[in-house]
Amino acid sequence: MTETTHAIRPPTPPFSREDAIVKVRAAEDGWNERDPAKVALAYTTDSRWRNRDEFLHGREAIVAFLTRKWQRELSYRLIKELWAHTDNRIAVRFAYEWHDATGQWYRSYGNENWEFDRSGLMAIRHASINDLKIVESARLFHWPQGRRPLDHPGLSDLDL
Repeated sequence: MTETTHAIRPPTPPFSREDAIVKVRAAEDGWNERDPAKVALAYTTDSRWRNRDEFLHGREAIVAFLTRKWQRELSYRLIKELWAHTDNRIAVRFAYEWHDATGQWYRSYGNENWEFDRSGLMAIRHASINDLKIVESARLFHWPQGRRPLDHPGLSDLDL
């Protein structure tokens, strides 16, 4: 596991359930802001990712990946939920809604496994994701671009 001494990203391991929930919500909030350079700061400089069929290494690769992602996945809205945690690992399930350039809507479902260094930066991220075409009227994630409001239902509340 990578050790990063120049940045601390609380909460740091070992994670309590409450810490893990804070970490999950912070990740959700960051991704919903869709700023690749800012999001990448939550990861170690040499973070390793598997996202679907892509394998990334390092923050520069993360920034490039997220830039491409959010150019393709328009009107992106994400909800994450804690699934499980240990001392320095967190598992989440998530869903996000988006449309492509043709206007076709999707709901993407997935699971992520995260491993953190001592300073609270994510060193490893494994994501498995499936896309489901939906019609616009089937959308469930309705809030202005950015952070999901606290009163908006989560995944379990939406039976997802």
